[in-house]
Amino acid sequence: MQVEEIKSLFLKHKETSLSHRYITNKHIEPLLNNLREHVIIDVIGKSVLNNPIYGLKVGKGKKRILLWSQMHGNESTTTKALFDLLNTFFGKHNGLKSVLEACTLYIIPILNPDGAAAYTRINANKVDLNRDAQNLSQPESNVLRKVFESFKPHFCYNLHGQRTIFSAGNVNKSATVSFLAPAQDKACTITPNRKRAMEVIAVMNNALQEVIPNQIGVYDDAFNINCVGDTFQNENIPTILFEAGHYENDYEREVTREFIYISYISSLNYIANSTVKGDNYRPYLKIPENEKRFFDIIIRHAKVPGDSGEEINDIAIQYQEKLIDNKIEFIPKIEKIENLDAFHGHKEINANGFEVLDNNNQLVKINYENVFVIINNEKIALIPK
Repeated sequence: MQVEEIKSLFLKHKETSLSHRYITNKHIEPLLNNLREHVIIDVIGKSVLNNPIYGLKVGKGKKRILLWSQMHGNESTTTKALFDLLNTFFGKHNGLKSVLEACTLYIIPILNPDGAAAYTRINANKVDLNRDAQNLSQPESNVLRKVFESFKPHFCYNLHGQRTIFSAGNVNKSATVSFLAPAQDKACTITPNRKRAMEVIAVMNNALQEVIPNQIGVYDDAFNINCVGDTFQNENIPTILFEAGHYENDYEREVTREFIYISYISSLNYIANSTVKGDNYRPYLKIPENEKRFFDIIIRHAKVPGDSGEEINDIAIQYQEKLIDNKIEFIPKIEKIENLDAFHGHKEINANGFEVLDNNNQLVKINYENVFVIINNEKIALIPK
């Protein structure tokens, strides 16, 4: 299936009731009710706070694929794209009949419903579920583990979202989508199992290069058996980490949502219609590794106090995502005041040697939070449009 065809399907089947960054059980439950005609839906467990965790089974094929999203409650882009995908499966003339005939998908749309409701990475016990694969100390971790053992997947999709700080290599290009075929041993051996995951990632990278060239990265594959992906890979199930990242001015992650959708369909089509042996893994090795090269805003050439009087330096600002009245607000916070020549800003402001002042006309400092600054008597908004 060509990328332009996939983009057309996205426009037809995008689930319009899901938008922005705050996605919870309350948002998806009406959609689940609408899908019951086509999908087997069960409550497969409960969270720490006794909220239901839903499992969806779709397709009738022999190739089994397990997908879970919002293991980190504040990473919702991949969840939105899952419902876009489900809408597509049951739409007319979608070209995906072969996927549902060849594959059976088991989808956990929100593994961490408590974290989703609170908009936090962790669960209600303040545990990062993606570091609980061995201890299995949390109910949500046990739900995933039981599904893994009973469903016996041939592939796993571990669906996440990443911060705006990442570049696709040491370049001025945001890592809009990132992947990883996790290591399965401390030596990070490129095993036959990893090769199969790498081959699928290479297919997705090839599709995405058509729409976001040079904006796809991979993560460092240092082995951590406590991580779910590393554990499943260690048990010889090809596992793929998906990370939905930043696209220009897309703080709602609605543009990136489409790129994740493209990734889903291109990879599922490939798995459905190919025998994935891992022979074509080498293009994966050419994808640049993510680096932390971005801030949300950099104010360049600002007059600031220095050790020997006033000097010219740069000011880095990062948004803090805060849940306010059931909506995510982006609060600018000054992280650094130093030379930032090695970094890029998603937005850059030139202070032209003037002082940068706060709302009290005082010089800004590290940890300053406000929606604007004053430069040369001009009030400059910092929040995303």
